[in-house]
Amino acid sequence: MDTAGVSVQKKEKIPELQIVRAMAIIGVLSVHSTSYATVNMTDSSYYFIYNFFNIFMKFGTPTFIFLSSFVLFYNYYSRPLDAKLFGNFYKKRLLYILIPYLLFSVFYFALMHYIYYPTRSLSDTIDSFIDKVSTGKAYTHLYFVYISIQFYILFPLVLLLFKRWKTLSKWAIPIGLALQWGFVLVNKYYLETPVANKGSWSLSYMAYFMLGAFMGIYYPKLKSWIIINRDQVNFPRISAWVTLWIVWLVAGLAHVYVFYLLRLYKISYNTTLYEALWNIHTYACALALLQLANVIYRKAPGGITKLLERLGALSFGIYLIHPFFLFFYREFPPQTGNSMLVHLWYAGGFVTALVCSWIVVSLTMRFVPFSWVIFGNTPSGKRKT
Repeated sequence: MDTAGVSVQKKEKIPELQIVRAMAIIGVLSVHSTSYATVNMTDSSYYFIYNFFNIFMKFGTPTFIFLSSFVLFYNYYSRPLDAKLFGNFYKKRLLYILIPYLLFSVFYFALMHYIYYPTRSLSDTIDSFIDKVSTGKAYTHLYFVYISIQFYILFPLVLLLFKRWKTLSKWAIPIGLALQWGFVLVNKYYLETPVANKGSWSLSYMAYFMLGAFMGIYYPKLKSWIIINRDQVNFPRISAWVTLWIVWLVAGLAHVYVFYLLRLYKISYNTTLYEALWNIHTYACALALLQLANVIYRKAPGGITKLLERLGALSFGIYLIHPFFLFFYREFPPQTGNSMLVHLWYAGGFVTALVCSWIVVSLTMRFVPFSWVIFGNTPSGKRKT
C-alpha cells in the first residue's frame, strides 16, 4: 500500500489500482473482524461462513505488498538513477510511512499499557516498547508496515540490480519464489533455532514483492494479458485467464477447507501444506484482483467505481486505525441467546471498523493540518500543511 506519491515522470495512469487497494482493505477487515468468531462460534451451524471469510480473504497483506512493489517499479524503472532520486525516495518514506508507523506504535502500545499493564515498571515499559517497535509488534496489524519498511530499504538495491542486469529482471518471479521458499524451508528444517515471528520479515513475502517488480517493469507489454476485453481475446489469453482464476479459486477453497478441518475437527497437516496453499491462493489472487479491478473500473456504475476508488485512496489510514474501533466494539458483546443477534453482532464488527475508520480518516485528511503525519500521504498525493 504505497502512499508516498512517487511518480513524477508522466506515465500512463492505472486508475484501477485504487480499486485493487479497496478490495485488499476489505480483505483485511474481513479477516480481522472474523478472528474472534473462528474461536467462539465453533458450535454454530454457520461456522463454515466465518471460517471462509477469515481464510479466503487473507489476500489483503500480500496484495498490498504486490501493489506497493508494482507502483514503485512502474514509476522508477525507466528513470535515470542518482543520489537525489534516492534521497527523495527515502525522504518520502520517512515522512509518509515511518512517522505514521511510529505514531501508531506509540498509540497502540500506550492503549494496551493503560488497559492491561498499568502497574508495569517504567524500565520494563521502555524495554517492551523498544522491542515491539523494532520488530513490528506494538499491535497485531503493524507487522505489515514493518515489512513494508524492510522492502523500502531493499527497493533501491533491487532496482539497481535489475537496471544493471536487465536479464535478471525477467527472472524476478522465480527469484522471488526461490527466496521466499528458501527462507521458509531453511527456517523450518535446518535452523536449530527457527526465526521467531517469521511473518514479520520481508523474506516471507518476497514472492509478492518480486511479482510486483516484474509486473511494474513489464506492465506495458503484459497489459494485453491482464485486461479482459473483446479486442484482446484469443485462445492463449483465454486459457491463461481461465487457468489463473481456477488456480485462485481451487487453492483458495482448499486453503479454507484445511483450516476448517483443523479448527473444527483438530485434523492437522504438515505446516508446509498450509504455507503452500496460502502462497498459491494469495499469489494468484493478486493477479486476479488486478483483472477484476479493471473490469469494475470499465463496467461498474460510476458511483460504485468512485466509492471503491475513494476507499482505496484511504486504505493506508483505514488499515492503521481500524483495530482501534474493533477493540472497543468487542468490549460490548451481545448478552443474548438469540443466535441471529450474535451473527449480526459479528457482521457489525466489520461494518463498524470500515465505516468508523473511513469517516475518521476522511475527516482528518480534509480538516486537520499536517494530517500526513497521522495517516501518511493524502489521496491527492500532496501534503496538507
